[in-house]
Amino acid sequence: MKEPNRILFISQEIFPYLAEETPVRVRNRRLPEWFQSKGWETRTFMPKFGEINERRNQLHEVIRLSGVNMIIDDTDHQLIIKVTSIQSARLQIYFIDNDDYFNRRKGIGDEMGEYSDNDERCIFFTRSVLETVRKLRWTPSVIHCSGWMSALAPLYLKKAYADTPFFAHSKIVVSLENEEYEKPFGTAFSKKLMMEGMKKNDVRSIAGFPVGYEELMRLAIDNADAFVVGGDNVNQRVLNYAETSGKPMMQYNENNGQQEYLDYYLSLLSESSNGL
Repeated sequence: MKEPNRILFISQEIFPYLAEETPVRVRNRRLPEWFQSKGWETRTFMPKFGEINERRNQLHEVIRLSGVNMIIDDTDHQLIIKVTSIQSARLQIYFIDNDDYFNRRKGIGDEMGEYSDNDERCIFFTRSVLETVRKLRWTPSVIHCSGWMSALAPLYLKKAYADTPFFAHSKIVVSLENEEYEKPFGTAFSKKLMMEGMKKNDVRSIAGFPVGYEELMRLAIDNADAFVVGGDNVNQRVLNYAETSGKPMMQYNENNGQQEYLDYYLSLLSESSNGL
């Protein structure tokens, strides 16, 4: 019997867990349900930001997946995994939590401005998702990255996990969206994100420099397999860089809805199979 296609959604923001009903958040909510309705297996992850009400959304900790420590800048940070279900869609959403990075802290900033450790929060979130998926022994056919907090996933998958078969055939798709951060990551970011299996040469494009949104997204584009243009107001320089890569790109059209994503991802998998 043929294995079902599997899609991993690494999403920075999902409605209704973050209350404002933006197009990106709604799309990140609807896409997993759509793929699941078409017979795909799905896993969806987002950060457990402090404004997410655990009681109202019925979150509970998954003990068997929690407790792992992520070392970032020589400091241990404990991973806590929580989960909830959207009963009407029979859909589970996993949340990445940590007392230092997410507990009682809003999205990317508060009334005082963007958080100074957003670089480490980005690292922790992405590494935690990938390690949790490995622990689940669930190999995705497609990995859909939405939001800059997921932008390190292509780098880690192509470099840190390059010699492991687990993600070897996964297609990595980056959604190019219009939500940016303003405060650049510090010059130590390239050192902080290093992990076993990576070389300094893997991050030479950002080594020793402040890393703004455009630099982070170029790093994601360099290591991704394909792109989705998720809106009309995408950073033009980022979009131009993705176009010059020559990799597959889909312009999302709201009128075509989720079917467009399904057709696009099936075409990527078909190309991969033909290339074997």
